[in-house]
Amino acid sequence: MADYIFLMHDDAISEDAAWEPYLDGLQRSGCFQGGSAIGDGVCARKNAPPAAVTAHLTGYIRVIADTVDQARSLLAGNPHYEAGGTVEIRELPRTD
Repeated sequence: MADYIFLMHDDAISEDAAWEPYLDGLQRSGCFQGGSAIGDGVCARKNAPPAAVTAHLTGYIRVIADTVDQARSLLAGNPHYEAGGTVEIRELPRTD
């Protein structure tokens, strides 16, 4: 199994009430590893001006799946995805 992160972009509005059933389903499947909305923040860099904050990200969900295709299948019912929003799927490589 690999770890993946779903990054929700700010290009759709989803119903708040739809999140609970979706997240409950992910939890029951055993794939859910956590998630949250993403608030304001800053970028930091020690010896040079930092890049700008990535402003178009609004939330994330972390899941486990065998493949990126299986991770993508977990988007079924995701309120942001179902509302036509962009969800970026990234693998979180293990570094052990």
